[in-house]
Amino acid sequence: METTLQLIFRNEEGSLFTINLPFPKEDLTEAQLAAAMDEVIAKNIFRSTGGPLVQKVRVRKTAREVTELVSF
Repeated sequence: METTLQLIFRNEEGSLFTINLPFPKEDLTEAQLAAAMDEVIAKNIFRSTGGPLVQKVRVRKTAREVTELVSF
């Protein structure tokens, strides 16, 4: 099972901006996630077409099952 952590922000224009992080640690706490998102906003690390990221919206983890059928 492949998992991805999605950090979802709102940008200056009000649109959502998602950062996808593959293979996240399983034991991340709400406080750690909030602090990481605060740092992304404070340091203005990412820019979107709607301007800088200005607000945390949510964090979610997605999982999907991948079956490799052929590898060349």
